[in-house]
Amino acid sequence: MPIEKGDIIRISYTAKLEDGTVIDTTDEKIAKEFGIYSEDYRYGDVYVIVGERNVVEGFEEDLIGKDVGYKGTVKVPPEKAFGKYDPEKKEVISIARLKEKPRVGDRVKVGDRVGVVERIIGRRAIVDFNHPLAGKSIIFEYEIKEKVDDIAKKVEAIFMIYTGMEVKAKVEGKKAIVEVPRNFHFIPYAPLNKVSALARIFKYLDVEVVEIVERHKKAEVPSFEEVKKEEEKTEESREEKAEVKEEKVEEGEETEGELKAEIIPEEIKG
Repeated sequence: MPIEKGDIIRISYTAKLEDGTVIDTTDEKIAKEFGIYSEDYRYGDVYVIVGERNVVEGFEEDLIGKDVGYKGTVKVPPEKAFGKYDPEKKEVISIARLKEKPRVGDRVKVGDRVGVVERIIGRRAIVDFNHPLAGKSIIFEYEIKEKVDDIAKKVEAIFMIYTGMEVKAKVEGKKAIVEVPRNFHFIPYAPLNKVSALARIFKYLDVEVVEIVERHKKAEVPSFEEVKKEEEKTEESREEKAEVKEEKVEEGEETEGELKAEIIPEEIKG
């Protein structure tokens, strides 16, 4: 049957700009070939809940009505990808608001917005808060590999989508039992990601109860030192990704309620 909203499917894809520049792919070989490989990214087929915007709007719309096994290409216009370019989203930001001295091309975070430093004039920086791909059409070459029908496999797929982790699931009546890896709770934002997964399970599946299970074997239990080190790494990761707190900033006169900005690493994905 053709793919429709609510279906959970497994796909592979490569996304390009109109000039052929590869910006994203599920294929590790292609990522390495085009210089966008990241050790932090999980390569391989990905699961998508059609209708949940796990991929950009225009790509998702093209999936609907297709059959498993379909291979094709779709060109997604800016308004259904990362939005049209808006020149009004450029702002002049005082360098005093940055933790570090910025350079042209740096991505910075101001409150909950992320932008790119376009120019630096004296003690001020012109920051473009448009998405880096705003105004660009994206071409997706993709294949629909599978439509997931088994309920337990749907639970596993949903956890993979929202937590990025492989789990084992079984369904007994209207109860799903999900066994998560023993390091699950060390992953940054695991509780929030778990809630996102649970929300979709209850929304799309005939499941009323979900049990989360951790299984430990005596030989696998880590030492106290190992656990402490893992917690420290998790805390460091949380601090790096945490929202910047409000603080007073001096720009000639003291202004309350401004958000301190931070420089963030260049990223292609996410």
